[in-house]
Amino acid sequence: MTQELTVLAIIIGIAHSGIRLATPYLYAALGEMMAQRSGVLNLGVEGMMLMGAFAGFYVTFQTGNPWLGVLAAAVAGLLMGLIMAVVSVSLKAEQGISGIGLYLFGLGVSSLLFKTMLGTVEGVNGFHEMQFCVANVPLLNIDSTFCMKDIPVVGPIFFDHSVLVYGAFALVPILWFVLNKTTWGLNVRAVGQNPAAADSLSVGVNRVRYENVMLGGALAGIAGASLSIALLGIFQEGMTNGMGFIAVALVYFGGWSPVGVMAGALLFSSVNALQLWVQVLGFNIASNLAVMLPYLLTIIALAIPFRRAQQPAALSKPFTRSET
Repeated sequence: MTQELTVLAIIIGIAHSGIRLATPYLYAALGEMMAQRSGVLNLGVEGMMLMGAFAGFYVTFQTGNPWLGVLAAAVAGLLMGLIMAVVSVSLKAEQGISGIGLYLFGLGVSSLLFKTMLGTVEGVNGFHEMQFCVANVPLLNIDSTFCMKDIPVVGPIFFDHSVLVYGAFALVPILWFVLNKTTWGLNVRAVGQNPAAADSLSVGVNRVRYENVMLGGALAGIAGASLSIALLGIFQEGMTNGMGFIAVALVYFGGWSPVGVMAGALLFSSVNALQLWVQVLGFNIASNLAVMLPYLLTIIALAIPFRRAQQPAALSKPFTRSET
């Protein structure tokens, strides 16, 4: 019985950690998905996340208000998105190179700001787990406070997370509805698929691309903030550690669909949680091999071509309006 309870506790721990760790990937990947659906490939997500992580952390550190930190992170990411849009949409620079440049810019600036404005690793009192509790429930014969996280198995997995975790997963149905059920979403998909046809119907191709790249930047900034002021409570140089590039990969894995992106984020984060538990429990597996597992899974997933046909036809292709 004790062994069974231990196994169950490990499964619950992995599931809880998988949902929690999916948060920054989900914010960043959903934002990148919107940019790619409009035809812009942004490889600078990592730099945007770093800028958002620092801005969110610093404002929270100075004010003690994590909501102001999230706002600052979103603004920082949006401004980075604006830079990317100017370079890739207006100036029509090669999007892959522009994105790498933006990543290096974000990496360097966030490191410089950290050294000059903080100087050392500090901690903040950011977002905490939400408490879904009610007092005195007559129908359940409960005379004291009852919390949802106390429900066996289900409670610790789904009802013990911060508001940013729930916000990330709430974005999935919201963006699905926007893309598939609204005129603006139809314009986004049209611009990413056939910008010339969209332009002939008076859809502002550059405007739509600007909007989506900047939206993607804002979500990448929030992704960074979810890491620095919710998951970890600290900021340090290069703390995203490749998360932005994984987010780009998750867009391809998810077939440019919000639900697919969520599935990919959960799969990657669950494997990541598994390797963390493997190390904590002391299994006889080399730690370097365990750390490799999530990234190996990503490579294998991207090698499967079954979703490639869903790629927006105009992805990474600059649009030049025809004069004829």
